[in-house]
Amino acid sequence: QVQLVESGGGLVQPGGSLRLSCAASGTIFSIHHMGWYRKAPGKQRELVARIPTGGSPNYADSVKDRFTISRDNAKNTVYLQMNSLKPEDTAVYYCNVVGWGYDSWGQGTQVTVSS
Repeated sequence: QVQLVESGGGLVQPGGSLRLSCAASGTIFSIHHMGWYRKAPGKQRELVARIPTGGSPNYADSVKDRFTISRDNAKNTVYLQMNSLKPEDTAVYYCNVVGWGYDSWGQGTQVTVSS
């Protein structure tokens, strides 16, 4: 079983930055990809960014050129650097790790962009 612990959410003004982290622990075996999703009130959960093992990351159009996903394979940790934040980025952000025999989710971390 793989457990995910997220950190780094909070309140930030428009134009500001935040960095989310997600550390995976447990029986981690052959990670396929690591990613971030978000869910805003009244909206469906959407993919924000995903980075496959050995591949290039992909991003939602709404965050391209503002957000950067990265991972530290030695630490089984994935990061999401969020710059130029907008009020419409306000949501609960969830980490997701998919590997051989598992599809794990974090508990979610709130990101609020407001002046």
